[in-house]
Formats: sequence, structure tokens, C-alpha cells
Amino acid sequence: MTIFVNMDINKDYTTQTINLKPDYEGEVTATLIASKANVGNRKSVLYLHGFVDYFFHAHLGEEFNTNDYDFYALDLRKYGRSLLEHQHPNYCRHIEEYFEEISIAIRQLYETGKGKEVFLLAHSTGGLTASNYMNYGQEKDLVKGLLLNSPFLDFNQSNFEKVMIPIIAKPIAGLFPYAKIEGVLSPAYVESIHKNYYGEWNFNLAWKPVKGFPTYFKWVLAIQEAQNKLKQSDIKVPILVMHSDASSRLKRYSEETKHQDIVLDINDIKRVGSKLGNQVTLLEVKNGVYDLFLSTQIVREKAFRKMFDWLKALE
Repeated sequence: MTIFVNMDINKDYTTQTINLKPDYEGEVTATLIASKANVGNRKSVLYLHGFVDYFFHAHLGEEFNTNDYDFYALDLRKYGRSLLEHQHPNYCRHIEEYFEEISIAIRQLYETGKGKEVFLLAHSTGGLTASNYMNYGQEKDLVKGLLLNSPFLDFNQSNFEKVMIPIIAKPIAGLFPYAKIEGVLSPAYVESIHKNYYGEWNFNLAWKPVKGFPTYFKWVLAIQEAQNKLKQSDIKVPILVMHSDASSRLKRYSEETKHQDIVLDINDIKRVGSKLGNQVTLLEVKNGVYDLFLSTQIVREKAFRKMFDWLKALE
């Protein structure tokens, strides 16, 4: 049985600012977070967060350290610790913008680990980015396995709505690069996990707001572009695609939000995820929420156990 010692992000992790090439908004940085329990010279994992998100999952690093992995996480550009005053939160025009910091981090993990295996673990939009990186990224050959936690591989919308996305978004974004829509995201998910509402997790609501950040038309087009590229996905390494056993589009908090994915459609995850490469394992987590490792304790412990069983089978 897993025993948690309640690692604290502020006390048990270090942060390293990565200065990146300036972009269309000016100065750009990313942040590499490392567990102080890392020892070097062993396998390591790099975690990528999702949209309206950042790394606050101290228990995730603890689990990997306990299972003999060094653990690192990235706050990608314009997210969390990396968000600068002049930037639009969580904004990108192409998913490849994140490849620079991912490549830098992978190289650092590989060198620190003295050439030992590096794995990518990614949630939601991070899963979409990681999947594209493993097809086109500069350092993809240094990564030995891809673990996806409810990856955002398609929009949770009807087929008609998906067809309409570029028709509506392209002309608007072409004229106004920062055109946006407010209130697209339901507050129900964040309310279900934050300790100030109905959950058990403490995170910075300025970096992960209850109602999210504005949804930019440029960002929507970037996501759809990245999803379309995965139609030709040919990832060469073993892939674990983890998802809940149920999903629905609940707009208000209820007890049901704690036992299913209320952000993505698990059928999309399974349909697209199964075709990302020729070594794909689908893993269903009963009663899991959108971020499976923020599910109730019993559920997340089962998810951890199954994930590490999969990793062990690769040895």
C-alpha cells in the first residue's frame, strides 16, 4: 500500500528558470521543477501539465521517486511559474512553440541520468503536445516511453461543431490574433478538486483559476492543427494511454464530478490514442477524474499501481 509523506512543492522541489528565444510577445521563459529526492544516474520522468494548469502535484513526484525514478516537471511558457506580465496566459499559435523547452529539459534529464532511460508523462493538452513531440521533436529519440493521462486528442464536441471550428475561428484570428471568448470552461472541475470548494488539493487559483483563462481563437486553431497532425502519428516507443471509465459534460458541481471525466470524452481518447503508434496500451481507471492522479485516494492509488506495473513490464 502506498504511504504518502505529503511532499511540499515549496520545500521538496527546486525550480530552474530556462531562458528561451523571444517570441511574438517578447521575453519567454519556462520552468523546470525537480524533486529534491532525485539521486541522478537512474531512470527519470518529465511531466507536462495541461491547459489552465501548472505543476503542483507533489505526490506524483513522490510516487516516482519511491519507484526508483528521478522526477521532473515543466511549467511550459506562459503557464504557472513561467507566466510573465507581458504575456497572454496559456496562449500559443502553434503547439511546436513548446518543443524548445521540452528538448532542453529532455537533454538535461538524459545527461543528469548518465544516459539512463527518460520517459514523458503528460496530461490533457500536455498529452497532445507530447504526442506531437514524439513524432516531430528534436530529442524524441532520447525518450523510451510515453505515458498519457487523459490526453486532449480531440475536442469534446459534436462532429458538426468540430467542422465549424476553423470556419469561425480562422477569419477572426486572422484579423485579431488575441481575439478570445470568456467563460468557455465550466468551473465544475476545478471546484471538484480544490480544497476551498469540494476537493482535497491546494493550488494557486491565479495560475489555475476556477473559471479558467480566456479561450483564444488562435489557441483553438493551434490545438486543432496539432490534433489533425496525429492522424499520421507513428510514435516508435511504447505508449500508455490512461483514461477514466466514464465521461459526461457536467456544467455544475455534483457528486458525479468526482467519479468521471467531465472535461474530455473518453471515447475520443480511446479512438485516437489507440492509433498513436504500434505499441499502445489502453488503461481504463474506474471512477477516475479528468486528471487521474487527482482522483480520490483509492482510485489514484490503483492508477499508480497499474502505471508502474506497465513500466515494470518494459524492463
